[in-house]
Amino acid sequence: MNQPTTLEAAIELIDALSLEDQTALIDLFQKRVRRQELIREIQEIREEVAQGDVQFGSVADFLAAIDD
Repeated sequence: MNQPTTLEAAIELIDALSLEDQTALIDLFQKRVRRQELIREIQEIREEVAQGDVQFGSVADFLAAIDD
């Protein structure tokens, strides 16, 4: 019989948890994933600012630029 993969072993451990603990684990991982997404987005924005690809201004400036 083959050894279970790390993922399969993790799933087996999670299956053994109570429904409440499984729900808490899902919430925890969703927050971790969102945190990583935010970190990536912030890094991209910082790179754009550093390269001068971002313009700052007021809403009026933005609307004027759209009309041009």
